[in-house]
Amino acid sequence: MEKSRCKWCNIKNDLYIKYHDEEWCRENFNEGYLYEILILEMFQAGLSWECVLNKREDFRKAFDNFDIDKVLKYDGEKVQELLKNEKIIRNKLKIMATINNTKIFKEIQSEFGSFYNYLRTFTKDKTVYELGKTTSELSDRISKDLQKRNMKFVGSTIIYSYLQAIGVIYSHEKGCFLYKEN
Repeated sequence: MEKSRCKWCNIKNDLYIKYHDEEWCRENFNEGYLYEILILEMFQAGLSWECVLNKREDFRKAFDNFDIDKVLKYDGEKVQELLKNEKIIRNKLKIMATINNTKIFKEIQSEFGSFYNYLRTFTKDKTVYELGKTTSELSDRISKDLQKRNMKFVGSTIIYSYLQAIGVIYSHEKGCFLYKEN
């Protein structure tokens, strides 16, 4: 018998099922993961997560496996290479924002010891259990702070999705086999 999942999960897409079942809303505070998901969520702006997820492996290849130190060194030539890569989302503003946001991500790591420590100043190590939202007071505060630091494509909705992806916000729907309350 097929497991019941959140309504948004396209059960015809194996990548989406795997993401829903094994990754979404599960705590993962590894710095590399936090960086990768932040970049992918940025690229989602105006698009569906399924679109980005389907291109995830191509994004990994195009962005040097999300190696922060390599992305920091991207220049105009690399930007042109990315703009010609038909396997990823070729939005110049998002590509430029990736390079910009990488510098800020690294600055935050230096300031707080890790990006996760930065997030903890907002989350206080608590998991939030809520359904049916796309923004919250928490995502508003983090979004505003990141924007103040000059990050791009980090509006409250993107940050809310990010917090769900990394397991700070737990939003599996009632009826989903992964649903739980705090």
